[in-house]
Amino acid sequence: MIADPVLLMQLTALLVAIGAFAGIVAGLLGVGGGIVLVPAFFYLFTALGYGGAQVMQVCLATSLATIIVTSARSVQSHNKRGAVEWPILRGWALGIAIGAIIGVLTAALLRSVVLQGIFGVLGVLIGLWFAFGRADFRLGDRMPTGPLKGVISSTIGFLSVLMGIGGGSFGVPLMTLYGVPIHRAVATAAGFGILIAVPSVLSFLFVPVADAPPLTVGAVNLPAFAIVVVMTTMTAPLGARLAHAMDPKPLKLVFAVFIILMALNMLRKALGF
Repeated sequence: MIADPVLLMQLTALLVAIGAFAGIVAGLLGVGGGIVLVPAFFYLFTALGYGGAQVMQVCLATSLATIIVTSARSVQSHNKRGAVEWPILRGWALGIAIGAIIGVLTAALLRSVVLQGIFGVLGVLIGLWFAFGRADFRLGDRMPTGPLKGVISSTIGFLSVLMGIGGGSFGVPLMTLYGVPIHRAVATAAGFGILIAVPSVLSFLFVPVADAPPLTVGAVNLPAFAIVVVMTTMTAPLGARLAHAMDPKPLKLVFAVFIILMALNMLRKALGF
């Protein structure tokens, strides 16, 4: 199906704007931008007439592909300020990567409507945490070790792939619950995005998708990736600078409402309303 040229221009402009916003969000809040991109890609592809049973796989894979670049730029910016907790990244890398690969294998077997429901439910929970999570609440003074670390790290990778996000939405709350200062948690969570996105995207390249949009390799749509990644590459460093220069609390509340509304809309579509 070939869309109307005017519609294509409008959707391209929308992707440019969304990519810019996702990059700022990634640097500012450490959430990788995927929680914005997945719904955007879903509406883009369905508007173009590619709303088949596997459209969500394309949304997840394309979002994760952009996160490779976005997270890398965000980590670079934060590392210049000495904010990245490299011991945490090294210690949690294997579990996160294993969970991400299992997530791809699971996503490949699920219908789009199921993935929409998963995104909706988890998105609402993430939004509620951003809105009402207490910064002073602690589960411990040190990050988990041993088997618990393995379970939590693989769960982060697994759930992040099923949502097409970079892991910051789970990693930032986790680290703050164990006493990591918020700015260092945001910086380190950007690294989680790389650990999740690289193995998952390499796996998604080999996932066959029926009725995929043009120029889709495996489950990764190249045009959407290219447009968004240009914008996120430019704006992620800006978000990182803002994270160190301003109080993120009011922005977190606005972003929480935004996430919840997008997630509820995705859940509404999954339920057929």
